[in-house]
Amino acid sequence: MASVKIGTRGSKLALSQTGQITDKLSAVGGFTAEIIPIKTDGDVLTGPLSQMGGTGVFAAELRAAVLDGRVDVAVHSLKDLPTAAVPGLALGAIPVRADARDALCARDGLKLTELPEGATVGTGSPRRAAQLLAARPDLTVIDIRGNVDTRLARVPGLQGNAAAEVVPGKVADLDAVVLAASGLSRIGRLDTVSEFLDSDVMLPAPGQGALALECRTADTDLTTVLGQSLSAIDDQDTRLAVTAERALLARLEAGCSAPVGALAHRKGSMLYLEAVVCSLDGTRTMRLKKATDGLTSVGATLLGIELAEELLAGGAGDLADLAGSAK
Repeated sequence: MASVKIGTRGSKLALSQTGQITDKLSAVGGFTAEIIPIKTDGDVLTGPLSQMGGTGVFAAELRAAVLDGRVDVAVHSLKDLPTAAVPGLALGAIPVRADARDALCARDGLKLTELPEGATVGTGSPRRAAQLLAARPDLTVIDIRGNVDTRLARVPGLQGNAAAEVVPGKVADLDAVVLAASGLSRIGRLDTVSEFLDSDVMLPAPGQGALALECRTADTDLTTVLGQSLSAIDDQDTRLAVTAERALLARLEAGCSAPVGALAHRKGSMLYLEAVVCSLDGTRTMRLKKATDGLTSVGATLLGIELAEELLAGGAGDLADLAGSAK
């Protein structure tokens, strides 16, 4: 078959994770693959992500490129992918998930409990900020943007990369930043992690650590080489877990601006889902767990919806002003 065109954002992290998954895909299918960087609004616009339209700012242009034929497959970080389906597109593969945890990257190797009172911690995520403040109300959380290297450069001793986009006055000015462990792993910067944050301290974003390979619906046909190749690298346990997490998020109608964390995992014959909803300042949190033995897409979706309903019934909508609570 002709070369398969793989679309991705142009950041170092996006290109790294796309390269790794493209190698697998082409090895399985026996075809050549070409990586095509696509510039997205999220890469161009400035300001807090939560005010730029949330998760969709990175996905829209990639999805358009698949639909209009510029690329055959788009590689997304699943946590950046809006929950609403797009006609004509399908999630052709969700590979094995990497580490879903958030990671604290602090000066002098400090752990969260060891940071001095009033320490400055950078994150662009309201979910991370709220859970940080729930654990350590004395911290000063600073809203930051930029790629992984740029964020790491905000912490003394963690610069390590001269290619980081340096903002004057914003180098080595924070005590710590919080980043996704999976992203640090994919660009070889796990050396900067002072502590992996357990889920009882910080639940990750729905889909965190997982990649989504989105293609045209017709290309999921298992009689085609591309369809077979996508199917071969799809991981059913990961797909079940993220399906539950994203169904919960969709029911809560929460995007980047609402502090919602969720993590599901399969163990034996059960699928477990845990979720947290926080007030923006971290002073109030609701955390619930639920499980199902329905190990199907429908079962995982129902698990997410039912846990979201329980959260809303318990007043989660009042915590974070979630639109779903009005229904």
